[in-house]
Amino acid sequence: MHGDTMAEDNAVYVGKKRPMDYVTAIITQFNDGSDAVVLKARGKAISTAVDTAEIVRHRFMQDVEIDDIITSTEQLENKEGGTSNVSSIEITLNRSS
Repeated sequence: MHGDTMAEDNAVYVGKKRPMDYVTAIITQFNDGSDAVVLKARGKAISTAVDTAEIVRHRFMQDVEIDDIITSTEQLENKEGGTSNVSSIEITLNRSS
């Protein structure tokens, strides 16, 4: 994924956990002084990342906005030794001061 959007320590990688687990991570990042947090996800976790961003914005931190959304396709090596294309997303959340 694109590492040039912001420092990696402001990234939350979305996987198989529940959205609320990622919501907590995002709120912690903002409370620790970050002005922006990037949600990163691949494949089936993309819908969880979108749900997480919306939960943060609508239920917990109304001063947070979606600043940017980047979609891409990544090639990953599969079990057979070939490659598979996997969709990915980066959602940048900004806190307006």
